[in-house]
Amino acid sequence: MSASMPPSPQPATTSPYDVAEHLRTPEEIAAYLDAWLEDAADDISGITRALGDIARAKGMSQVARDAGLSRESLYRALSEDGNPSFATVLKVARALGVRLHAQVI
Repeated sequence: MSASMPPSPQPATTSPYDVAEHLRTPEEIAAYLDAWLEDAADDISGITRALGDIARAKGMSQVARDAGLSRESLYRALSEDGNPSFATVLKVARALGVRLHAQVI
């Protein structure tokens, strides 16, 4: 007599987590950027990626228009290998509706 085997479990399917899908309100956006500025102040590439996440959440084309940049140059500046000038960072922050804040540490 052969024992019946239970069916093999199907492999789990996952999709990559995209933080941009969870940045819905101005408060969430500000908290996300503030966390990067607070917790990883020396991680310039991480802060740049955070700005890119926020730009994707708001719509890259609209942010590029509001910042006075082409969409392609905005993608390039905020990519993992991007190295935007401080002027670009300020333009993007303004277009995103956030302000960088200084405080005594």
